[in-house]
Amino acid sequence: MGRVNQPVVLESGRTTPAAGARRVLVLLLAINLFNYIDRQVLAAVLPKIGGEMLGGDTSSGVKLGWLATAFLFSYMLASPIFGWLADRVSRWMLVGVGVIVWSLASGESGRANLYLHLLITRMFVGIGEAAYGPAAPTLISDYFPVAVRGRVMAWFYMAIPVGSAIGYQLGGVMAEYGHWRWAFYSVVPPGILLGLLCLLMWRRPAAIQETAVPRTGERARAGAYLTLLRTPSYVYNCLGMAALTFAIGGISHWMPTYINQFRGAGDIGRVNLIFGSITVITGITATLLGGIVGDRLRGRIRGAYFVVSGLGLLAAFPFFVLMLYTPFPLAWVWVFLSEFCLFFNTGPSNTALANVAHPSVRASAFALNIFVIHALGDAISPPIIGRMTDHFHQNMNPGFLLVGAMMVVGGVLWLAGARHLDRDTERASVA
Repeated sequence: MGRVNQPVVLESGRTTPAAGARRVLVLLLAINLFNYIDRQVLAAVLPKIGGEMLGGDTSSGVKLGWLATAFLFSYMLASPIFGWLADRVSRWMLVGVGVIVWSLASGESGRANLYLHLLITRMFVGIGEAAYGPAAPTLISDYFPVAVRGRVMAWFYMAIPVGSAIGYQLGGVMAEYGHWRWAFYSVVPPGILLGLLCLLMWRRPAAIQETAVPRTGERARAGAYLTLLRTPSYVYNCLGMAALTFAIGGISHWMPTYINQFRGAGDIGRVNLIFGSITVITGITATLLGGIVGDRLRGRIRGAYFVVSGLGLLAAFPFFVLMLYTPFPLAWVWVFLSEFCLFFNTGPSNTALANVAHPSVRASAFALNIFVIHALGDAISPPIIGRMTDHFHQNMNPGFLLVGAMMVVGGVLWLAGARHLDRDTERASVA
């Protein structure tokens, strides 16, 4: 076991990916795709679950919101533990085991007949994803240099909108033409296969781009972790991402229900098909474009990654408000534009997160980020929308407007942190 995850330290300033980098990216991208398919399948079938398990319950709104929070609660609490482990043991082992665990737990979600059973299975999905969440972007940062990391991260995080869209569509089709349980069963076989492929990578050496990483057997000291909290751009980034996650997490959890039940814009299958298609198109184009723009502006504009992220988020809010008060089908135009602006930040913000963290604690940096953005973000917002929906007699607009306003807060935080980003990136590379 002593040679597992032994780093291959490459020369400083290298501008080309390490050997096998593309294979690593493809495998991790595929896993991230199924990660978000699994997450959004729940949102897609939420009306069916509510009718079957909580029919007549006057608190059904907040209880359905807690299904998202149960997953996120376990995810955010377990992530720091697995992030600490990912800086010490094989990241491939953690990813492989995590993917298998969450796939099995997702299948168990389909077997649930009671609300409590479903709540518990969603918590186990969160634990499995916590093993994967901090390790995967860290592996990508290990294999790709700073110069191209923005666009590579954009490819990796492109799986978020594509996987989410497939999840919406898969859940919608299953709910409409079969049974909502089938949507959960369908993600189990590919998830287990991907987990086994990761375990086959267990003894492959990790390729570390920066020369400052500790050699085998060395460990980062406590001061290296405390440095994260003293790095302004890391703190601004975590808070900006938390504000975004608060908004988009609550909205995405309830959006199919909002359009289907509150706005009456079509049956659940049709709503998920249209919403999923919009998410695919905007997610692919905006995520890749944001990563490319961030990389090209880096060195030309101070704190370019934060500027791109902040401006995109600020632009999304007015389109979102227009969607709330515009009749469908015209409102689909505002859904498209708001989603495009929201996805524009994905590559730049996550690239900045990797760049300002020293390689020896990078997995822990992602883990701490996961804890913060979910504890302050989408672990809170879905129940808030559910509670406000119950309070306002099934009027969902007040909850959507309150939660969506955090887009403005996130945009301001990223713009405020832009002045620190270049300096913190340089310090992390020479620490």
